Amino acid sequence: MSSFSKQLSFRWADLDPNFHLRHSVYYDCAAQHRVEILDSLGLTMKAFQTQHFGPVLFREECIFRKEVKLNDSIFIHTKVAKMRADASRWSITHEFRNEEDQLCAALTVDGAWMDTKLRKLVNPVPEIAFQALASIPKSEDFIES
Repeated sequence: MSSFSKQLSFRWADLDPNFHLRHSVYYDCAAQHRVEILDSLGLTMKAFQTQHFGPVLFREECIFRKEVKLNDSIFIHTKVAKMRADASRWSITHEFRNEEDQLCAALTVDGAWMDTKLRKLVNPVPEIAFQALASIPKSEDFIES
């Protein structure tokens, strides 16, 4: 597998006055895809609650390349772009591509794991989180930091 991928569908409410996808929809779709991926790898909401940790984002940025309209067929492809060897910090990239595999937008998040009781970064990272991130496909320009 080269990435976690799925086709997206959009609603009328996802459009802006220019009849293309609102900028915030990209962020919502990427967040949902990350949650679905983590869930599929065993990092469920229940696991986060019982082990008292979860992901925290430091930066989220989207670069828009092509307009996306209501009935466009768009696929989101998610990969790890950067990660420390201990998986304590990471960057995940989401590419929004059309049917012709043209890049419409690229959204990147930088994050870490937070202890939800202490409200501090987790160190060391729980094994379940390490294994999950390690199993997500890496980008072609992956950097181990």
